[in-house]
Amino acid sequence: MTEHSKHSAPERNPLTAPAGTPHGLPPFDRIRIADYEPAIDDALAEARREVAAITGNPEAPTFANTVVALERSGTALDNIAEIFFALHSAETSPEMDEAAERIEAKLVAYANDVNLDPALFARIEAVYRNRDSYGLDAKDAMLLERTYRGFVRGGAGLADDAKARYRDLTQELSALSLRFDRNVLDATNAFTLHIAPEEADRLAGLPDFVLESMQAEAAARGEEGWTVTLHAANYIPFLTYSADRELKERLWRAYNTRCIGNHDNRQTVLRMVELRRKLARLFGYRDYASYVLEERMAGSEETVQAFLTRLLDATRQRALDEVAMLERYAREQLYDADFRLMPWDWAYVAERYKQSHYALSNEEIKPFLELESVKQGIFRLAERLYGLRFEANPAIPVYHPDVTAYEAYEADGRFLGVLYMDFFPRATKKGGAWMTNYRPMYTTADGQEIRPAVTLCGNFTKPTPSTPSLLTFDELETFLHEFGHCLHGLLAEGRYASQTGTSVYRDFVELPSQLMENWASEKEFLDLFARHYRTGEKMPQKLIDKIAAARNYLAAYANVRQLGFGMTDMAWHTLTADDTLPDDVITFEQAAAEPARVLPLIDGTAMSPAFTHIFAGGYAAGYYGYKWAEVLEADAFALFRERGIFNREVAASFRRNILAKGGSEHPMTLYVRFRGHRPDPQALIDKILK
Repeated sequence: MTEHSKHSAPERNPLTAPAGTPHGLPPFDRIRIADYEPAIDDALAEARREVAAITGNPEAPTFANTVVALERSGTALDNIAEIFFALHSAETSPEMDEAAERIEAKLVAYANDVNLDPALFARIEAVYRNRDSYGLDAKDAMLLERTYRGFVRGGAGLADDAKARYRDLTQELSALSLRFDRNVLDATNAFTLHIAPEEADRLAGLPDFVLESMQAEAAARGEEGWTVTLHAANYIPFLTYSADRELKERLWRAYNTRCIGNHDNRQTVLRMVELRRKLARLFGYRDYASYVLEERMAGSEETVQAFLTRLLDATRQRALDEVAMLERYAREQLYDADFRLMPWDWAYVAERYKQSHYALSNEEIKPFLELESVKQGIFRLAERLYGLRFEANPAIPVYHPDVTAYEAYEADGRFLGVLYMDFFPRATKKGGAWMTNYRPMYTTADGQEIRPAVTLCGNFTKPTPSTPSLLTFDELETFLHEFGHCLHGLLAEGRYASQTGTSVYRDFVELPSQLMENWASEKEFLDLFARHYRTGEKMPQKLIDKIAAARNYLAAYANVRQLGFGMTDMAWHTLTADDTLPDDVITFEQAAAEPARVLPLIDGTAMSPAFTHIFAGGYAAGYYGYKWAEVLEADAFALFRERGIFNREVAASFRRNILAKGGSEHPMTLYVRFRGHRPDPQALIDKILK
């Protein structure tokens, strides 16, 4: 996507004119940043006309002329907004950041105008009161229920003065969320650790693939020597392999003080927490978590707190034992009797211990996990499970040279959708890995099925002039995780965009993704693709056995660490009107996460100012959902283990009851239909402690 200084003429705007691209996909090669706002403005006007036609309909309100009509209104607006915000994460710029603030403000204003429209709500309420008279099937009944509840939770039942406050709160929250996200990216990009040629002795112990990546990063910046950034593909390998504790401490502190000081987000955190608390109070909830969790699988704050506590009580001592084990090993084998294991030492000591006790290291694994081979292996997994086929189509426009577009097909040739893959870090791309939609699956009023377009974004190690992109085992799991989300989008079936694909409860959406991670250590899966990138040698059984043996290595520590994140999230969002808002983000977070702390506390550091999941990513009062979904996936994968990891019958049931259904029914109903019983947290506890 390139920029242009002038607005395109409306009739030539590639976002609103017929695209002429395969499957009607976005013409990324023709879209300019200046095209978005005119397209959004046109689509907003169209959406407003569509809503006005509903409220102005002289006929009595019915499910079809009110609820379905509303669901199908604003389709053009939704499609353009999906494109814009997906690209805002993957290929942004200062101009796009500025446009995002203006566009988001317009979209929130429109959403509020719809949700707070008394005439529209009166029609919806009338349909809801008479819902038993329509003979609705499960999908239609869910659409009506979610539409009605969405309006109530969106302020439709508030008094006029409260509606005005609701508008102000949501507008400000939206703007703050964008600012928070932009600050995190800017802070991540702002720091580099450069090692000059005369300091080469500080590189001792770093494997070639790390050195090559650091050299490439330096060269890209016009520097000699080696450069490390705070992007995961640079940051994690350096902490894992560098023996230089001083450099690692500097790097770790930089990462864990992002948006504290420069690009500071602390006041933004406090303001967002206060605004969310006020929003919850408008609706009579004691805190924001209670407001959010009413629409989650867990159902209540009490359930979430009990869930986190149960997992923590069951695994914390094991996590402390793991920390003590590594510290003891480091004192005996790496340092001296006075050594104290610090957070910046963790990755290095953990890797050295793994090499020593499991004879396993990422250096040994990476040559067998060449990115292209991994991708083909994951495609073959989708074929074995679901009969899918993926074909690259260079005729589909993409937004960056790193991106490849694939068409997904059923075994019988039915077209399912398009998958964009975007693997490598760059300054214009946010960190981490994610899946999102460019277009969801839905059915038009005249019965035409619109198939989805989804994207898988990562920040994997870039290839160098001498070495292709080689993945760590963690990156293999990340790839599988995001691909699981993509399958959820691609295999969607249904009528309504608000119900298909990943449009499900937040604490259910991670089930398909976390389930996929289980295949990473399975021999039958690795045999499909894991070949040495130079020799073509198949990953040896001995190495696979070591991977399997180490599968549970430090599992309790990883679990407790995640619980600490969930507890921090809940602490912020269970502040009530009677609680004094903290004046120091760092102190508050440290107290909230203390029960899950198993490594030394480092003053002045905190994750909240860069915790995009809960302050810019939709997981507020929902981060526990990752652990909740782990309970589901531990129980679900047990069925695959029992009947075979490629069992088509189990896969077909998972597809039919989970992936295809989206949010058309309550997730517990869908899960029980697939598994035959409700999930039990003990399944995850047993998996961690085995």
